[in-house]
Amino acid sequence: MRTVIRRLRSYVPEPQGPKMMTAVPGPQSVKLLKEIDQSQDTRACHFVTDMDNSSGNYLGDVDGNVYLDVFCQIASQPIGYNNPVLIEAAGTQLWRQMLVNRPALGNLPPKQWSKMLESFTSVAPAGCPQLFTAMCGTCANESAFKAAFMKYRRDKSGEPFTAEEQSSCMLNEAPGSPDLAILSFAGGFHGRLFGALSATRSKWIHKVHIPAFHWPVAPFPKLKYPLDNYANENQLEEKKCLDRVANIIKTWEKPVVGLIVEPIQAEGGDNHASPEFFRSLRQICYENNVTFIVDEVQTGVCATGTFWAHEQWELPIPPDIVTFSKKMQAAGFFHSPEFRPNQPYRNFNTWMGDPIRALQAQTIIKFIRDNNLQDQVKATGEYMMNNLHRLSEKYPISNVRGRGTFMAFDLTTPKIRDELMAKMRRSGVEIGGCGDRSIRLRPMLIFQESHADIFFSTLERAMKDLK
Repeated sequence: MRTVIRRLRSYVPEPQGPKMMTAVPGPQSVKLLKEIDQSQDTRACHFVTDMDNSSGNYLGDVDGNVYLDVFCQIASQPIGYNNPVLIEAAGTQLWRQMLVNRPALGNLPPKQWSKMLESFTSVAPAGCPQLFTAMCGTCANESAFKAAFMKYRRDKSGEPFTAEEQSSCMLNEAPGSPDLAILSFAGGFHGRLFGALSATRSKWIHKVHIPAFHWPVAPFPKLKYPLDNYANENQLEEKKCLDRVANIIKTWEKPVVGLIVEPIQAEGGDNHASPEFFRSLRQICYENNVTFIVDEVQTGVCATGTFWAHEQWELPIPPDIVTFSKKMQAAGFFHSPEFRPNQPYRNFNTWMGDPIRALQAQTIIKFIRDNNLQDQVKATGEYMMNNLHRLSEKYPISNVRGRGTFMAFDLTTPKIRDELMAKMRRSGVEIGGCGDRSIRLRPMLIFQESHADIFFSTLERAMKDLK
């Protein structure tokens, strides 16, 4: 029997709850993973999914198990598996055209492209009306770094490029290849490809044995929870980190051209800072002519209760660049006009994103608006936060934190955290971790109190088993 989420005007059919038929992974998953592993590494795989048996907030696997999904394809699934609105849109002639005839958007955009871009620009962050479309979150961040470097050199040396610049860059030497830096934070995650990896500081496994740029790292505030009980200590901690940022910018051996920061450090452990911290950080960048890049790859598209998490900072000076991906199902960055390159082909690639993903983003944004999902995330998030605090009084759950439904809590040790995730998965809840001992919650925007009740009842049973 199937039920529907009745608060949404566009119904999303889904099961009444999880259904577990086998161990996790089950025999069919094990079999298929062995087959996949002949060609591709499967050691990070949880199980093999069955999208024909997935709907709404529920993810099916090939063994007939059905999970309440609060990890959501690493925080990237926004409005439910097999959403009927997306399925209907995917059957249109425009989707078929873009799928069959994928264009090289930077050279040969289709006649519908300007209309397709309107959905992106309708949610553009304040101060960032321009758009660069890309393939993934890492691509977005690396392209943002390029935009910052190009603007810096244009402002310093002007135009046109000298003969020496043109020849020396082909040898990876100055002045054509200047020695410049991007500042990032300890615990930050900005991607696993070559350039972005030099700004990623979350886990050594991503970086070991990979050559890296000599770029600086600043401490990110380590706040104490509950925040209200440690206001003075946290304020001092944030000031210490801000002082360090200012010092690095002034004293680093090469010019610090850009600074990249996540509104919530996701992969690094769901680390938070106050709006005052980010306002001060923005001011430091402004005063030192450092490009301020906000990485909203994981926090963007309503997950924190506002469309962009950085809206909650109430910045007097907008960011220079805001990167996105994940729940947008498309990728790229918004930027202020001065970050448009001075010549064509400078920030460029063959596909410049994907028109199918742009159409998907268009449908997602409309669905969010039609169903008022931003307010729903706020209401569901408040309900979830209250329940997490309730459970933290009974079980060894600590450092409950979050905005909207973008939440996390800590367990006592990494081993206990991993055991709890395994128990939850065996009980029909797909879940993820971050940092050393944190569990992160990344439900879809259609997640409601009824789904939260299933999650918390499962969590409480699992916690009892751990005691």
